[in-house]
Amino acid sequence: MLRIALLSTLVVTCLTAPQDSQIQQQQVQAAAAAACDSTNCVLPNCKCSSTSPPEGIPIEQLPQFVFLTFDDAIQALNYETYSALFYNRTNPDSCPVSATFFMAHEYTDYSKVHDLYVHNQEIALHSISHEPLTDYWREISTDNLTLEFGGEKTIISKFANIPAEAILGMRIPFLQLSGDNSFQVTKDIGLSYDCSWPTQNFVKPGLWPYTLDYASNQDCPIGPCPKSSIPGVWVFPMIDWRDQANVVCSMVDACVNIPDDVDGLTQWFIDNFNMQYQGNKAPFGFYVHAAYFNANPIHLDAYKKFVDYLQTLPDVYIVSIGKALQWIRHPVPIGSGEWPACPQVEDLGCSVSACELAKGEETRYMTVCGDCPDVYPWINNPTGEAL
Repeated sequence: MLRIALLSTLVVTCLTAPQDSQIQQQQVQAAAAAACDSTNCVLPNCKCSSTSPPEGIPIEQLPQFVFLTFDDAIQALNYETYSALFYNRTNPDSCPVSATFFMAHEYTDYSKVHDLYVHNQEIALHSISHEPLTDYWREISTDNLTLEFGGEKTIISKFANIPAEAILGMRIPFLQLSGDNSFQVTKDIGLSYDCSWPTQNFVKPGLWPYTLDYASNQDCPIGPCPKSSIPGVWVFPMIDWRDQANVVCSMVDACVNIPDDVDGLTQWFIDNFNMQYQGNKAPFGFYVHAAYFNANPIHLDAYKKFVDYLQTLPDVYIVSIGKALQWIRHPVPIGSGEWPACPQVEDLGCSVSACELAKGEETRYMTVCGDCPDVYPWINNPTGEAL
């Protein structure tokens, strides 16, 4: 609950606070990006920031993508919830329903991460430390971002036994951007996308994902935001929700004025979904923390009803962000013979080990695939080797 409260406070504060132009200037090290030139910025590797669907596909032939994402640790208890929610569900193309897990390292059970991955769920990055001070993320250098996110990529690949190349995206804790820095690191460590940047101004119609080859026209509620050209890095905008008092919120668990019964909450979910579904069909995100279902028992009941409702709609696809990116780079109408094939995931196996490890003078317990590390993996030592 503390993390949810911190995020809610952060969002409200950032909506009213002026941008710190001095910090913004310190972060920008390259020339400002030029205005987007749609004649040169073309798919599959470049897309201008725009509310227009890719390739001008008629609205009735567009898929409505829905992103169900969770931030923070993956543990045995929430794994049971996730598996019950998403396993054995399929989309209209008969491919598996998939969510995206922006997982934090500490207290994560890596055997459960492996199992989610082999059941077609997307594993993405949310940092090693999840440092609670937002100034840390606001002012962080590219070197330290590489330690946080590049190191986490190493941890996940090694201890969950999944291919490093299957990890495609990241989200900054508290959505606290650092100007160009985090987006440059997204590229440097071999990722494809970031999903940390909210928008209040592009809700109806919604902002479609785009690349940072050219200047973005997205508003900057939690700056500093990127200003330079960072070719090939995809931004998946977090289109804000509105609560019943018309207050914006980027993470659903930061919304305050909401119904307190299952049917009312479900309808509020649907109302926010319809802002995209009945508009330009920009991807709709339902973004929460792992603790969301523990905060109130009605959350899970309403969530289940909402997912069940989505599955009655023939043009709605509940997919991971990485899966949607595949379509956005090569868009085709629903029913096309060139529609992307269902993903094939190779199970590399997971021999489970329960480990009791030292983290400095503290003790940490960690479940991994394979052998236990010597010490608890952390920044500067993601493989957990004895120093």
